[in-house]
Amino acid sequence: MKYNFYIDPDITKAETLPASFYQDKTIFEAAREKIFRKSWQWVGGPELALKTGDVYPFTPIAGFLDEPLLLIGSEESELRCLSNVCTHRGNLLVQHAGKQQKLICQYHGRRFDLAGRFEYMPEFKEARNFPRACEDLRQFPLETWGPFIFAGLEPDFQFADVAAKINQRIGFLPLEAFTFDSKRSKDYFVNAHWALYCDNYLEGFHIPYVHEGLNAVIDYGSYTTEVDEYFNLQIAYTDDPAQAFDLPAGHIDHGKNVAAYYYWVFPNMMFNFYPWGLSVNIVKPLSGERTKVSFLTYVYDHTKLDRGAGGSLDKVEQEDELIVESTHQGVNSRYYQSGRFSPVREQGVHHFHRLVAAFLNRD
Repeated sequence: MKYNFYIDPDITKAETLPASFYQDKTIFEAAREKIFRKSWQWVGGPELALKTGDVYPFTPIAGFLDEPLLLIGSEESELRCLSNVCTHRGNLLVQHAGKQQKLICQYHGRRFDLAGRFEYMPEFKEARNFPRACEDLRQFPLETWGPFIFAGLEPDFQFADVAAKINQRIGFLPLEAFTFDSKRSKDYFVNAHWALYCDNYLEGFHIPYVHEGLNAVIDYGSYTTEVDEYFNLQIAYTDDPAQAFDLPAGHIDHGKNVAAYYYWVFPNMMFNFYPWGLSVNIVKPLSGERTKVSFLTYVYDHTKLDRGAGGSLDKVEQEDELIVESTHQGVNSRYYQSGRFSPVREQGVHHFHRLVAAFLNRD
């Protein structure tokens, strides 16, 4: 089904997505195919540590985008993303992560190499026009950004282009030296539509009203948002140089006290850089009324943890959840239709709504 959502490109005149976007179950399902199938999804970071012969079965978003995929480590640290579905009768090839020399289906013995090429099938000598090219496993787009891995089913843009632009600001950080901290990583469950969580993330407008602690350590007056094609950036500044990045000479923000770089990549990935490292937030729709948000922590400088803008993430998250869940109840009102954007504070939300409309409106 083709939709006809319209978000005026002029933020001073634009209205938000209508309430029906958050209420309608058919639109929620359409987003799965028109938005998430056409974008990039997080796979993992250095904690996966895949080497030659390692296999890692996964789905892009469990319970929502349940395509069975397989990440495979190959020579020279290269990675491949293949279908985890046997081309004979559709059995899952790999159930658990481990090391394998070949991919052998446990149903009828069909065998593939680790590049996904069909090699052997018992009891098929009499089959005509066999094997065909479609006997091979389908390969899916895979991108890496430092130690971080992303896969797509049929993405409409290149993640490498996004990463290259983000690196213009955070490229001075040694991403390969970031280490995963499982104790500081956590899943949150929010009783709200996934897009409302993104709406809330994409503006600093609510900070003085919702986040008293965060507001005390950043300079709200200088908070800025920059918009690109498939991502946007919010920059939080601080009056305390000790809570800011040590930016190298020649950096675009050199001389400024940057407390945090908040990057959002369409439609559901957040990369929050702090002087201590990176907090990755992945928004995972479960239903039109429930969302899972995975917080993944990668630490670079332990001496700067628990301070500044990135010092109380769990508290900030709980404050956000309360307001997002409250908003979810409100947008399901019979009488709420849509709202307006603050031209000064809601450029990120406006950008997000324009992308959502554009993707849903396609045939």
